Amino acid sequence: MCVSKDHRAAIIGSPAYFKAHPKPKAPRDLLSHKCINFRHGHGGDVYRWEFEKGRKSLSVAVNKPLIVDDVEIVIRATLDGIGLAFVGEDKVSQHLASGALVRVLEDWCQPFPGFFLYYPSRKQQPVALAALINTLRI
Repeated sequence: MCVSKDHRAAIIGSPAYFKAHPKPKAPRDLLSHKCINFRHGHGGDVYRWEFEKGRKSLSVAVNKPLIVDDVEIVIRATLDGIGLAFVGEDKVSQHLASGALVRVLEDWCQPFPGFFLYYPSRKQQPVALAALINTLRI
């Protein structure tokens, strides 16, 4: 059972950043940009930015100047013009609508399926599981 809408990544930067740097036209162009990296938890790997366009898929290990483990800090640093960021579109939709952030490489950021809940289809489900399923139904 699907419990969320599809997700989509957004590569974002501030208008101030783009006054000083050209907009990337392809993922490989990110290697010459300042990028804000996201690390999953303490000691976790730095996320490699993943892209898809048609049948092409690739990942890019961007670098410098900042690595953080909090999405809100990634967004704040991007708003402050520190560099480009790879975030979920849903996290920055208001900033994109207001013009505070600008999206690039949109054609390389294809939607991907949301989250799913897998459970046994027994006739006598525990009450708590049945309540969770009813709550999560979209």
